[in-house]
Amino acid sequence: MAGFESSSVERLVDAKGGTISREIFVNETIYRQEQEQIFSRAWLFVGHESQIARPGDFAVSSMGEESVILCRDRGGHIHVFLNSCRHRGMKVCRYDEGNTVEFLCPYHGWSYSTDGQLVGVPYLENSDGGELDTSRWGLIEVAQLENYKGMIFATWDRSAPSFLEYLGGYKLYFDLLVDAWDGREGGTEVIGGIHKWLIPCNWKFPAENFSGDRYHGVSHRSVDMVGLGPSGQGRRDMGERNQSRWLDVSFPDRGHSMIAFLRPHDAPISPSYENAPEVAEYFRRCEEERRRRLGAHWRLFGGPGTMFPNASPLARQPRTIALWNPRGPHQTECWRWYLVDADAPAPVKNFLRQYYTRYSGPSGLTEQDDMENWNYAHAASRGTIARQYPYNYEMGLGRATQSFEDHGLALPGVICDVTNANASESNQRGFYGRWSQFMEAQSWTELMPP
Repeated sequence: MAGFESSSVERLVDAKGGTISREIFVNETIYRQEQEQIFSRAWLFVGHESQIARPGDFAVSSMGEESVILCRDRGGHIHVFLNSCRHRGMKVCRYDEGNTVEFLCPYHGWSYSTDGQLVGVPYLENSDGGELDTSRWGLIEVAQLENYKGMIFATWDRSAPSFLEYLGGYKLYFDLLVDAWDGREGGTEVIGGIHKWLIPCNWKFPAENFSGDRYHGVSHRSVDMVGLGPSGQGRRDMGERNQSRWLDVSFPDRGHSMIAFLRPHDAPISPSYENAPEVAEYFRRCEEERRRRLGAHWRLFGGPGTMFPNASPLARQPRTIALWNPRGPHQTECWRWYLVDADAPAPVKNFLRQYYTRYSGPSGLTEQDDMENWNYAHAASRGTIARQYPYNYEMGLGRATQSFEDHGLALPGVICDVTNANASESNQRGFYGRWSQFMEAQSWTELMPP
């Protein structure tokens, strides 16, 4: 690996000891290596199938620095293509979303069908005597694609493990986002559009924050004091959270993590949204069905997390997934999708839509707090003196356990119970440990041994 060698990565990242060099956030060489070592090999979130419900539907997304097209071809099959003409590289799709019968390059007019085939070349008879092999010049497609309960993930690496192998034991926690509120598998859809905004910081700042940073409560003090929620009179999960065990869950061998809450085994169904009877009744029925379907697992619900490297599910209200797109070492383009149960009544969806936009995203109060933190932390780490001093990630060292059980319910992952300790940095250490493995490894055999 050109640039920083393995010994350099080990010097910069001491995940076991809890110190991380500021260099990995601000160094151009390290950033360029991340694109090769991480984003060209990992499974990355692209979008949701509900964005492309009909044949011909498309939505432009991003995989690292690469612009990609998520589309459903005329036969109903889902594809992810590099958004770049094979002739001179121009974007063949410059709209965020829509429906089309073909993608037409506005530079020289090459056109592609929705299954990626090159179907039109102006003045073809003048190129190579009209013998251009168009079958060789279709849009570049991802090596592997997975539609997991409506969530579309893809990788450029044919040698990467399957998506479920990549997910590992994190599946239990990720399902808290993508399964219906009443415990049915799948059944969610994206509501509204996608929030998109820019932050002047490295992509790892938001990724690590959402991996499980409970410690920055002071940043959200104003939101927590008013109990911002859909009804304007408190979040519906506050009571549940306060009665639960607080768990930081990490999978260091995968890099994934999530904040989780485990309700008491005899907890009653919490009342919610008294000011909106129809919504309150909907969630009451969902909670009852959830208990019936999931057995002991009904007690588990999730908070923010990060699926390595840069997708962050938030598995409780608001239910969202964020993508932290790298745009150079000093800038991140943030995208956020909002999820609801597809078959929820229209008043419930509208109720949640209003809450989601008040709570998170560029217009939400909590995200504005976070952006201030990441912006200033990044700016304060770029200087010659600042880069000589590492960040401290020592909180909770030695407290995590690889076996956790409560009233007969066993949970996977490296778990740090922070119910009384308030916080740990176990999840962040797991994230950066996996980051260093990706930066050092030359193959998936090293990253995920048989």
